[in-house]
Amino acid sequence: MSAQTISREAAWDCLHAVPDPEIPVISVTDLGIVRELEIDGTHAKVTVTPTYSGCPATEMIETSIKQALVDIGFKTVDVQMQLFPAWTTDWINDSTKEKLRQYGIAPPGQEADSHSPGESVISFVPYKPACPRCGSKNTNRLSRFGATACKALYRCDACLEPFEYFKPI
Repeated sequence: MSAQTISREAAWDCLHAVPDPEIPVISVTDLGIVRELEIDGTHAKVTVTPTYSGCPATEMIETSIKQALVDIGFKTVDVQMQLFPAWTTDWINDSTKEKLRQYGIAPPGQEADSHSPGESVISFVPYKPACPRCGSKNTNRLSRFGATACKALYRCDACLEPFEYFKPI
């Protein structure tokens, strides 16, 4: 297939197949980090908002996107990093949350309110995500950070399995 016949739909299909380097069961588009795709003949420009500005996977994502689009026929591919607006877990759709759960990672939820309205003391009670394996909410945070800064490490007290929780941002 030559780049002149590559449709916008085919380019998006290609991007949907680029796996996230840290969670291979989801794609970079599943995460919502691919913000824009522009095509001009044999040139593609992809705008990406990383999950956070210090994400160590950013270079791998950029390389993977470029290679995938070159593989389907583009001559040049530019990947532009855009930090504003900042990425948020709200950009992850429900089907992606289910993919995370099936992979053993609790998807992002909402942080629990830990104080009464009008209370001046700020305190924090970690959110208790449901275990992605058995569904129990009888879970406890073991560490604020899992394998990456965007995840926390939890244990399910019902099935005793550890799991990561994708923290809401």
